[in-house]
Amino acid sequence: MTVSVDWYAFLEVFVAALIAAVLLVGLYAIGLRLLVVAGRPPVVAPAEFTDAITVISPKAAAKAAKAAAKAAKKNPLTEGQKRVALIGAYASFVLCGVAVVCGLAIIVWSSLSHG
Repeated sequence: MTVSVDWYAFLEVFVAALIAAVLLVGLYAIGLRLLVVAGRPPVVAPAEFTDAITVISPKAAAKAAKAAAKAAKKNPLTEGQKRVALIGAYASFVLCGVAVVCGLAIIVWSSLSHG
C-alpha cells in the first residue's frame, strides 16, 4: 500500500484558504474602521473573569466612554459623510457574510459531487 499526495491539489487548497483568510480579515477590518469613522465605534462592556489579569473598573470604563464622546465631537466629517461610512461598514460586513456562505456552499457542493 502506497500513499500518494496530490501536491497540486494541496497547493490549490492552500492558496484558496490564504486568499479567503486575507479577504475576510481585510473586509472585517475595513468594516470596523468605517464604523469608527462614522462615529459608531463598537463598545463592548468589560467582562469580569475569575482568572483575569486586568479587570476594568467602572471608573475606568466611564473615563474611556467620556474620552470616546469627546473624540466623537471632534469628528470633522459631515453627517452625509458619516452616513456613507456607516453604509460602507455595513456593506463590508455583508460581504464578509457572503464570503463565508460561499465558502460553505463550495464545501457542501464539493462533498456532494465527490461523495
